[in-house]
Amino acid sequence: MKLFSFWRSLATYRVRIALNLKGLVPEEVIQVNLIKGEQREAAYRAVNPMMAIPALVEGTGPALFESLAIIEYLDETHPNPPLLPRDPRGRARVRGIAQIIACDSHPLIVPRVREYLEHELKLDEATRTKWCQHWHTAALTALETHLKDPATGRYSHGDTITLADICLASQAAGAKFFNVDTAPFPNFSRITNALATIDAFTRAHPLKQPGAPAAL
Repeated sequence: MKLFSFWRSLATYRVRIALNLKGLVPEEVIQVNLIKGEQREAAYRAVNPMMAIPALVEGTGPALFESLAIIEYLDETHPNPPLLPRDPRGRARVRGIAQIIACDSHPLIVPRVREYLEHELKLDEATRTKWCQHWHTAALTALETHLKDPATGRYSHGDTITLADICLASQAAGAKFFNVDTAPFPNFSRITNALATIDAFTRAHPLKQPGAPAAL
C-alpha cells in the first residue's frame, strides 16, 4: 500500500485517521508538496489527473482517489472496526455529515482555490482568509444544528466512531489553520475534543507529519 500525502492536506488527514483506526500502515508514504506545486508535475498527474491528494495505491490496480471514496474502500476491505452504521438511515446521516465537510466546505478553501483567488482575482491575503473563514463558519453552523439531533451521542452518531467523526476532526484542524473560533459550536467542540484524545486521531494530525512546522 502506497499513500500520496502532504502534512497540511486535510483530506489526507482523513485517510490517515482511517488507516490508523484499521491498524493499517502504508509501506510507502510519498510526499506531494502542495505549496511548491508538486501536484501539478507530470509524475503525479499520472497518478491523479485532478492533481489533488490523497491518492492510495494498493496492489497492481490504479490509484484510488478522493478521501471519502478511499475511506469507504478501506472500510469494505478491512471491515473492523466499521466506520458506517448498519442501518440505512444511520449510514445516510453519517455520510451526510461527512459530505458537508468533504464535499461542501473543504473544496472551497483548498490550495488551488486560494491560488485562483490570489492570482486570477487578485484578492489580497486578508480577503482570502476572510473567504476561508466564511466557508468554515457556514459548515460549522450547519454541523452544529445536525449534531443537536438525538442520534448524536458521545460522537457524531451514537457512541461509536464513524466516518462523520473522521471528517469532523479534519474540520477542526482546518478551523485552527484559518483562525476560526469554534467556541460558538458546543456540540462540535465537545466531540472534536473527545476525538483529540484518541491515538488514531492524534498520530494522524497534520502537525505530527513529516515536513510540518512545530506550530502554526
